[in-house]
Amino acid sequence: MGRIEKQVSEGTVKYYWYPGDKREWKRAAISVGIGLGAFLVLYMMTRDLLPAVVGGTSVTAAVSGVNFGRRDARALTTFPTLTGRSARIAAVTQTGRAAWRGLVHGLGGATAAVLILNLPHAGVIADWILPVVPAVVGALAHQAGMLAEQLPAAKPEAPAATAVPAAEGAK
Repeated sequence: MGRIEKQVSEGTVKYYWYPGDKREWKRAAISVGIGLGAFLVLYMMTRDLLPAVVGGTSVTAAVSGVNFGRRDARALTTFPTLTGRSARIAAVTQTGRAAWRGLVHGLGGATAAVLILNLPHAGVIADWILPVVPAVVGALAHQAGMLAEQLPAAKPEAPAATAVPAAEGAK
C-alpha cells in the first residue's frame, strides 16, 4: 500500500492511501507508454489499425508480463512457512496480492481481445487468432520475468576437482 503525505497545517498531516507501490505504478505507466509508442510507429508504417492495435497491446502485455513475473517470483521466494498465526496472515496477504496481479493481467488480455475484435476487419485471422495474441505474449512474458528473476539468484556451481588420469596416479 502506498501513501502520499500532505501537510495541511503546522500540526496536521493528511494521508492519501493508494493500492500498490509507487514504483509499480511507474512501471505500469512505462509499459503503457511503450505500448502507445509501438502503436504509433506501427500505425505510421502501415496506416492500418489492426496491426497497430495488436502490436501496441502485445508490447504493453509483454512489458507488464515481465514486471508481473518478476514480482511473482520475488513473492514466491519470500513466501512464509505456515507455522504461526502471523505467518498465515502474511501468506494470505501475499496470496491476495498475487490474485490481484492475476486479475489485472487477465483483465488486460481480455480488454485487448475485445478491442481487437471491435476493429473493422473480418476473417479467420482477424477474428480468431489476433485477439488472443496479446494475452499469449503477456503469459509468455510473465514466465520469462519469473525465469529472469530466478536466474541471478542461481549460484554457480563450484568447479569439480580435476580427476587425475589412472596412468599418472600410478607413477
